[in-house]
Formats: sequence, C-alpha cells, structure tokens
Amino acid sequence: VWIPEGKFDMGDTVYAEEKPVRNIKVKGFWMDRTEVTNDEFAAFVKATGYVTIAERNLDPLKHAQLPADMLKAGAVVFSIPAALISGDDPSQWWKYVVGANWRHPAGPNTSIEKYGSFPVVHVTYADAKAYAQWKGNQLPTEAQWEWAARAGAKEMPSQHDQPAGANTWQGIFPIANSSEDGFAGLAPVGCYGANAWGLFDMIGNVW
Repeated sequence: VWIPEGKFDMGDTVYAEEKPVRNIKVKGFWMDRTEVTNDEFAAFVKATGYVTIAERNLDPLKHAQLPADMLKAGAVVFSIPAALISGDDPSQWWKYVVGANWRHPAGPNTSIEKYGSFPVVHVTYADAKAYAQWKGNQLPTEAQWEWAARAGAKEMPSQHDQPAGANTWQGIFPIANSSEDGFAGLAPVGCYGANAWGLFDMIGNVW
C-alpha cells in the first residue's frame, strides 16, 4: 500500500520514552498490508537457510549472568497463570521456554502446521531486518510506522480505548480472556477490517 506523505505530531505525554511531542514530516513510502505470515517467513528461510536468533544457543562467555537454561536456544512464551502472587510481575505470565522459536511458537511440542496464514512470532529486530532485505524492502522507521498506523487521523485514540474489529485482550489481564473478538491468542493476518489506508492489524496482534 502506498502511504502518502504528511505531517503529524509524534509522541505523547504519558510515557517518558514518547516525550516530547514533536511535529514530524514523513515522505511517502510503500508498506506491506499485513504482518509477515509463517508461510512467507518459511519461504525466506527455505531460500536463504537463515537461522533466527531464537534458534541459536547463546555464548556463555558473553552472557555469564544468565542461568544455564537461558543459554539454550529458545524464546519467551506467554501463558495464563493459575493465580497471581504479585500483580505487576510479568514473569508470572511470560516464561522462557527452551526450544520455542518461529517453527515451534509455544515450545518444541508445538507447530505452525495449519497456521501458515498466522503472523510469524519469535523474530528479533535482526531477523526482521534480514527478511526485509531479502524481499528488497526495509523496515519502517518509528515515525513511518506511527504515521501509517494513524492513517491520517489527527487525534490519538484514548489510552484505554478497546477498538472494535481488532485482536485485543478482553477480560481481566492476564488471568481471564473472554475471546469475544473470536481469538484467544493470535489471529490470522487480515481477518479484521483495514484502517483508512488499507493496512491491517496496526493496533496489534502479536505482542
């Protein structure tokens, strides 16, 4: 999709890393309509032999502070906790799983078979950059992405808005998800409505 050039006020006053609000001019650029799917990423890996960061063991000399299990290839996986001991501790619902990677999203006993149209997960910035370069593309800058996500809207949505037609958490996070939007976890790309510029899932799908 061609994203037209324009100006907008980037950032906000809620989070320190988003300050200050500044007026940004963005030139026009092309952007993929959806997230990269498992099938698309698999084609890249087949053509290049690329091995993602999550599929590589870490160098113990460079990461001596990590426990032994976290030196093994793997990724952080979300799981609903049975109970919350400390409400603000994310380690209760994010767990490092040895053997988790884009081929095995929740661990070695899981698969992306039959999930080709779902977005690829467990890719780092380096992985995404390698994929984009293989396609002859480049990753959007922060300003480009925010401009595309806004799709020409002048005002930011409320911080607590739950948009209709998007894959969001519905219920008490992180212990109960009612799945009223049709999915408890990821959704296939492009199954909700596009924004005004024809881009899908800009509110989020993969965390």
